Amino acid sequence: MTATGHGFLDTLAPGHRTRLLGFAHEASFPVDARLFDEDEEADRFWVLRSGRVVLDVHVPGRGREVVETLGEGDLLGWSWLFEPYRWHLGARVRDAVHAHEFDARQVRAAVEEDPVFGLAVTRCVASVAIGRRLRASRMRLLDLYAPPEGAPTTSGGER
Repeated sequence: MTATGHGFLDTLAPGHRTRLLGFAHEASFPVDARLFDEDEEADRFWVLRSGRVVLDVHVPGRGREVVETLGEGDLLGWSWLFEPYRWHLGARVRDAVHAHEFDARQVRAAVEEDPVFGLAVTRCVASVAIGRRLRASRMRLLDLYAPPEGAPTTSGGER
C-alpha cells in the first residue's frame, strides 16, 4: 500500500507512514452506509482514498446535522486514540468510499510500544484531524444557530 499523495498520511515521515500502512487493509463502502454513530465504540479509523464522508451530530428536535465533509486523503476518526474510545460524531458515506482501514487496538499497541512512532502518530492526529475538525464543527454550529437573516441582534451590553 502507498500513501494517497496528500493528506493525513503525508504528514508522517516515510518510515512512520510505512509502519502505519502495515496495519491497514482496504475497505469500500456504498453511498449512504452508516460507518458509526455518536457514543459507539471507536475501534477503527480510516484514511480516505476516494469518495466523501459526512460527519454529523444529533441535534434534539432537528435530527442529524452535518458538521463537516471529508474527502480523499482525510483521516476519518480520531476518537480511537483517546479514552474512552467513543465516537464524538456520527459518519455517513456521501459518495462511495475506498479507504485504508485500521484496527485501532493494533495501532494503539504500536503507539505504546514505540514512543517515537507514537508521538508522530499522535501529533498528526492532533494537528490534522482534531484542530481542523474542531474549527469546522464550530463554524458549522455557528451557521446552524445563527439568527435568521434580518432578525434583530443584541450585543453583549444591550438588554
